[in-house]
Amino acid sequence: MSHYVKDVLIPRAEIAKVVDDLARRISDDYAGQEIVMVGVLKGSFIFLADLVRKITVPVVIDFMSVSSYYGGTKSSGVVKIIKDMDTDIQGKHVIIVEDIIDSGLTLNHLKDLLLTREPASLRVCAAFDKPERRKISISADYLGMPIPDEFIIGYGLDFDGQYRNLPDVCILAIDGGNE
Repeated sequence: MSHYVKDVLIPRAEIAKVVDDLARRISDDYAGQEIVMVGVLKGSFIFLADLVRKITVPVVIDFMSVSSYYGGTKSSGVVKIIKDMDTDIQGKHVIIVEDIIDSGLTLNHLKDLLLTREPASLRVCAAFDKPERRKISISADYLGMPIPDEFIIGYGLDFDGQYRNLPDVCILAIDGGNE
């Protein structure tokens, strides 16, 4: 099986505009407050880095690592926490930062888990959204943009650990295998 970049879906200039808009909205909503941004590894790390550099309110950054893909192009539906966050979020304003919302199962699991830690508020910021893949009703409070039901790579998004470093969001094509 071979795989390759089929097309650029979202060029880096458009991504930058989306990040600027999200950072402005978050900064406005949390004026005068501190927020805890929880990046979901590994896919969100580039988006989170770009986003927090544009936010104008105090930010604490932490990470969680979860997986539901295990080397494929479709979610397994089973969420595994690989690394939990280190920050105590009780009484704090928390924003989960995701690269993409797909089935919604991983995000729903994370929200439920973090709500048990009694944050003052809990919101979600996602760079991209595939609403037609949703298996449960969940959405982002801060959404970059919806995308078509394609397997995307670049800007932190990967296929089997590869392509995260591409500066644009691209469509992955696979020859000789199941997508």
